[in-house]
Amino acid sequence: MATSGGYSINTAQEDESDENTPLLKGNGLQTVPKAAPQCCSVRCNLAVLMFFGFAVVYGLRVNLSVAMVAMVNNTNPQPSENHTVSQECPAPSPSPGNVTQSPDEGHRFAWDSETQGMLLGAFFFGYLLTQIPGGYLAGRFGGSVFLGVGVLGTAALTLLTPLAADMGASWLFALRALEGFGEGVTFPAMMAMWARWAPPLERSRLMTFSGSGANFGAFVALPLTGFICHALGWPAVFYCCGGAGCVWAFFWFLMVSDDPQTHPRISECEKDYITKSIGSEGGAHGWSVPLGPMVLSVPLWAIIVSQMCANWSYYTLLTSLPTYMDTVLHFDLRQNSFLSALPYLGGWLFSVLSGVVADFLLERELLSTTAVRKSFTVIGLLLPAALLVAVGFTGCSGMLAVLCLTLSSTLGGISAAGVFVNQIDIAPRYAGMLLGITNTFGTIPGVLAPIAVGHLTKDHTLLGWRNVFFVSAAVSASGALVFTLFGSGKIQSWAVSADKQDEQEESPCSAGVGNP
Repeated sequence: MATSGGYSINTAQEDESDENTPLLKGNGLQTVPKAAPQCCSVRCNLAVLMFFGFAVVYGLRVNLSVAMVAMVNNTNPQPSENHTVSQECPAPSPSPGNVTQSPDEGHRFAWDSETQGMLLGAFFFGYLLTQIPGGYLAGRFGGSVFLGVGVLGTAALTLLTPLAADMGASWLFALRALEGFGEGVTFPAMMAMWARWAPPLERSRLMTFSGSGANFGAFVALPLTGFICHALGWPAVFYCCGGAGCVWAFFWFLMVSDDPQTHPRISECEKDYITKSIGSEGGAHGWSVPLGPMVLSVPLWAIIVSQMCANWSYYTLLTSLPTYMDTVLHFDLRQNSFLSALPYLGGWLFSVLSGVVADFLLERELLSTTAVRKSFTVIGLLLPAALLVAVGFTGCSGMLAVLCLTLSSTLGGISAAGVFVNQIDIAPRYAGMLLGITNTFGTIPGVLAPIAVGHLTKDHTLLGWRNVFFVSAAVSASGALVFTLFGSGKIQSWAVSADKQDEQEESPCSAGVGNP
């Protein structure tokens, strides 16, 4: 028997017929059937649909960040008397031939920096409230309905954004909070679904690919929002994003089921492979959950603290980077939206790559699950933190600042295969609820970071933004330290079901199919 991440594994030599492949123990099974092919499989189709779903979700989330530049008429006020002009980057002098007018040039609002920060953070006030209930209910009943309704409801509310903005900042704040309330169930529902759909040795790649839709959505939405604002006016941004969410929901409800047993188009081979590799730990949990042991679980608290620290810098850039590009570096709206999107392209690519590499290390038993999760978390938090510090010293060099920010977010994608999938390692049965808990705490920076940025940068000086990047770097480094000391990849005793499957039936899958 070999050991990986606290799980016992049967080696291939123990089965001379080679009809079974090693599986991480802890899910009730010693071995699993040969892996069903991934190409065109239902589980891969599910990952693709989730990918585009989270791309839409993040488009709905970040559209206001860029649209705010077009909506507000004072994003770049003169520096206060307490700051010298030398601290500010010189604004370019527009030539008459390059001056263009937005279709909604006169349709602007007099919101100061702190009001903008409150509006950008409003989404997360509602997002906080539905994480844990959404994770609990998705784990109990299945996640497909909760994920689909979460995206559809958020998209429908987004269509009302121009009306709410015309009615006043308080109405827009309330609408954004309601959008967050609807979207809060989506990530816990995703985790609950993968607890039933993802074989243990494919977890990292399936979950990081589907979740990477968030970075891809930010990458596409930011420049697209800038283009739409310039060409059609800022209200069109919210109509386009809301419409895209409604279209995606149609395909989701048409093609997705909660688990392999209820999917009408899955092959018997794939169904058998998924259900037997996951075992009894992938089923629905009961009405009662072990809240006491959860509260006292050190590995769970390590995830909570680390995600809060990682999300501080992520949400700082997600909500405030377009403002930094506008007020400090003085990029125009189209340049702003494109350059603000670059960091998310790298983050998307590296998050997908990290999942593939993590599964490779686990399949080859080169590192334990705990070592894999800690390594990817430390690299994905410390290196981006160092680059954020560097951004604070780039001064008025726009290209150098963009380079450091892009590299920071790119390397941050590595943590996707670390702390951000760790819930399903320590408690697969309760993975949806655990993600609800960790994401609830992880959303607190989404509320506080834009407000803190608004306070630190109210005078729009280089010094204020330098403090923003320094704080983000320090918080990220703290998260890496906490997870290194207290994180774990072992399934927790309180998460093991009482009824283990003692024996497995013969697999209908062909013995000739290779490992995933």
